[in-house]
Amino acid sequence: MQPLNVALVGYGYAGKTFHAPLIAAVPELRLAAVVSSRPDAVRADWPQVPVLADLERALADPAIDMLVIASPNQLHYPQARASLKAGKHVVVDKPFTVTQAEARELCLMAERPGGPLLSVFHNRRWDADFLALKALLASGELGPLSHFESHFDRYRPQVRARWREQDQPGAGLWYDLGPHLLDQVLQLLGWPQTIYASLSKQRVGAQATDYFHVQLGYGECQAVLHASCLVSGGAPRFSLHGGLASYVKFGLDGQEECLKRGGRPGEAGWGADLAPGVLCRQRDDEALNETRPSPSGDYRDYYRAVALAARGLGANPVTAREACQVMALLELGEKSAREGRRLFCLPEA
Repeated sequence: MQPLNVALVGYGYAGKTFHAPLIAAVPELRLAAVVSSRPDAVRADWPQVPVLADLERALADPAIDMLVIASPNQLHYPQARASLKAGKHVVVDKPFTVTQAEARELCLMAERPGGPLLSVFHNRRWDADFLALKALLASGELGPLSHFESHFDRYRPQVRARWREQDQPGAGLWYDLGPHLLDQVLQLLGWPQTIYASLSKQRVGAQATDYFHVQLGYGECQAVLHASCLVSGGAPRFSLHGGLASYVKFGLDGQEECLKRGGRPGEAGWGADLAPGVLCRQRDDEALNETRPSPSGDYRDYYRAVALAARGLGANPVTAREACQVMALLELGEKSAREGRRLFCLPEA
């Protein structure tokens, strides 16, 4: 079976660090072209891959089977829409779009019978810590869940001159890290009943949100999603408390760090998590703590599943409908923060 020919659109951080090496590492796919205004940067990393000056050339090429949209967030919708209209399979980096209305339109396009595949790159479903947590919750060892907390904190006190930190739609930490945390909690706990959000610009000179603290209501269980650019030393990645036990997890697996330093997927240590979680129980006032190693994470599993789904041989690993739910909560969070009140989350149609 011949691999699907993929054109990567955009060669900024997401395209260079994640998508290009992951596509190249999956035998069912072939990195056939890169659409970029930085041809020298692409050729330095992938000298054999053609560089196209614009999206239209990729859309007009009958040999291109799939477009991976890794351009700035405001371009996701028009580029994905044009790609679907051209009959190409499409992967869009998160966030899916910058508005819920755009997401819904793409979702409807993707759900037409016989149309091309549309998938969204929510790669954090293939993090080692998330895989461990998913298995733990399925086991029931925590008992009825009362509190779920997910942090993605960093220490980046200086505002950088890049589009992600400018005052424009789809920029800021809520649209950068918020989609990861929202997608994960939706996979684990489902659709919430309420949302109460605080979004702030805390750093000197900040133009876009660089802090969020969001509370999702699930009946008696409360889920907290938090991220900041001013946390030195870190905080637990996950903290969960239930009627039978608690669970605390620090750190991430090594996939992103490997890719950032120019490593390749599948090299020694790929996906390994060196900071096991801790399951905490009490018996007769005695603390009983048990380390729980995580399985290895692997972002390649996302692209393997995409390749099969595009051929009609498997399920879409992240559907447009699931990504629409994330977009709905992003907008509700913004509205909650503006109005300073808790909002009900109506079921997504």
